[in-house]
Amino acid sequence: MISLADIRSAANEVLPITHRTPVLTCAGIERRVPGGGVPLVFKAENLQRTGSFKIRGAYYRLSQLSAAERKRGVAAASAGNHAQGVALAAKLLGITATIYMPEFASIAKIKATEGYGAKVVLAGANFDEAVAACAAFVEQSGAVYVPPYDDDAIIAGQGTLGLELLEDIQDLESVVAPIGGGGLFAGLAVALKESRPEVRLIGVQAETADNAVRSFQAGKLLENTRAPETICDGIAVKSPSPRTFEYIRKYADDVVPVTDMAVADALLLLLERAKLVVEPSGAAGLAAVLSGAAKPRGKTAIVLTGGNIDSLRLADLTQREMLRADRYLKLYTACGDFPGSLARLLAIIAAERGNVANVGHDRLSSHVALGHTRVEFLIEVRDKAHGEKIIAAIAAAGYPINVSD
Repeated sequence: MISLADIRSAANEVLPITHRTPVLTCAGIERRVPGGGVPLVFKAENLQRTGSFKIRGAYYRLSQLSAAERKRGVAAASAGNHAQGVALAAKLLGITATIYMPEFASIAKIKATEGYGAKVVLAGANFDEAVAACAAFVEQSGAVYVPPYDDDAIIAGQGTLGLELLEDIQDLESVVAPIGGGGLFAGLAVALKESRPEVRLIGVQAETADNAVRSFQAGKLLENTRAPETICDGIAVKSPSPRTFEYIRKYADDVVPVTDMAVADALLLLLERAKLVVEPSGAAGLAAVLSGAAKPRGKTAIVLTGGNIDSLRLADLTQREMLRADRYLKLYTACGDFPGSLARLLAIIAAERGNVANVGHDRLSSHVALGHTRVEFLIEVRDKAHGEKIIAAIAAAGYPINVSD
């Protein structure tokens, strides 16, 4: 296992080329912690170079290559954040990088990785197939493979985040961080626990990608063949490695699961109240605290691990969450098929201060009588009571109401 001295050595290489990401507070979010009394700070690695903490480990790993290894170039397999971290690290160090990404990888992440100077190869229908293609390339070309988490230098580089937390938050008592493959958690664990053993360290996983949760409870690494299905793509890993699990087993105070719904709620809350754009895995720590799954004590740092989320996916997640949280009202009705009929219906909604986000007007629908047209509304409302008031006003005016298709 790496030591605190290894992380301090990594800091000499990593900190000069990374951002000292801020620790931020938000009273509006803090008030939502169950039971209250737990001050929260957010370590905003979503504002890090490449949009995530991954540059820390990637840069340190590449900085340790020999001159001969640098000439051979590096290769990695990733669907997103690791790809960008390796690409930028290679660019800064003058090393050729080839990144294998699955064919489903987002265009935005592909373009970002290419923008850092790496060659991107799309291979395979899923991540495992991309890894296999990368392995074949490494075997053929002699390039140095850069793993996403199962590597001592990667772990040491990620651990530099823990050193920053200890320096920036003098009264730190708890840290909550996501676990995917376990590289970040392992580095954090050494930095925190070897410096201040009393700091409580809690890992978080998506409940459908929870092998670290179950393994921690069992006290040994369990075999897992189940493919993870979660919106938290950054931590959608089948299992930590034997190497990273040893850190989880030794240092974690708890490892807890969190639902995708809780993650979506936390993501929207960070966007609206803290003005922070995070990816789903980056919001997992806050989701665990707000849902009560994680039980920190005292001044608590939540690591927002990344902010690389496509604009379309962000819009989809936020709109779905607004609908679930009664911030959107979706309803169906019908109005007469004559000029001005829709305008009268809209006037009722406007009078109740509803903000129409979308209107669907179907004159050929079989759901309504002849001479009428079906109308679908998506209305932004303040809360559930406001939505019910709008429904009552429309019904009082004689319009039929249906809130399910």
